[in-house]
Amino acid sequence: MVRPARFGFNPETAPTNAFQDGSACVSAQAIQAAALAEFDAVAAALRAAGVEVIVGQDTADPAKPDAIFPNNWVSFHRDGSLVLYPLHAPNRRPERREELIEQLLHEGRFGVVRTVDLRHREAAGQFLEGTGSLVLDRASRVAYACLSPRTDLDVLGEFAQRLDYDLVPFEATDESGTPVYHTNVLMAVGTRFAIVCGEAIGAPGQRDEVYRRLALTGHELIEITRAQMRAFAGNSLELECAGVHTIAVSESAWEALEVAQRAALQRHGRILRAAIPTIERHGGGGIRCMLAEIHLPRRA
Repeated sequence: MVRPARFGFNPETAPTNAFQDGSACVSAQAIQAAALAEFDAVAAALRAAGVEVIVGQDTADPAKPDAIFPNNWVSFHRDGSLVLYPLHAPNRRPERREELIEQLLHEGRFGVVRTVDLRHREAAGQFLEGTGSLVLDRASRVAYACLSPRTDLDVLGEFAQRLDYDLVPFEATDESGTPVYHTNVLMAVGTRFAIVCGEAIGAPGQRDEVYRRLALTGHELIEITRAQMRAFAGNSLELECAGVHTIAVSESAWEALEVAQRAALQRHGRILRAAIPTIERHGGGGIRCMLAEIHLPRRA
């Protein structure tokens, strides 16, 4: 997790992220203070639940309003791979800081075997924003991806080839027909469950393929609506520490779910709820976006 120094509404990302809301008449200082309080509460709740958390500190200059979402620029894999991703907005690219990676490797005693660097794609205007663009079924090596200005099919192909994943690409839109900017707001894949906003996936054939692949890998399907997607009900992450499965969801996401949906999710792990309204409203991302999960091997 990256503790923000200057969190706020990002005008460079707003044109492709319909979840952001910059209409509130609130000072930048008040937004930053509220986001910090929400961030600290999430980190504390995760630690209290037994989840190991490594917190890196954002720097104030240059301003990085989305630094709180590190999963968009880096991912960590069980074979020792570290992947760096091409980001759509130029003012997000300074988020990729070597010192954050060095801190994580040192504090966690993790080892990296290779770095897969996809940043060169930015020069061609091709983007893939980490585990925002990609929802990974790591056990079955399947990558689900909603195509958008931030998720390019060619870069997806390079990721799949270099990381040895099968691709399930599709197109999805919100109620107004706007492309969903990141896959991880409409679906989440856990060990044995999958949350999916099927009505957002436009082509029936693509929707059927998503369902088919999830059924093949033994996932219980939890369907959500577009309205629930808007409340970040699809933006959750299953975490594991010492064999205990914890599913992190935001308070707004949990409140949007119906009783049967909650019960289905509770069958797969204990629920960790956190209120992050400032981060969701001004940043357009949820609790899953705040977490860059670590699958790297430990050093001896």
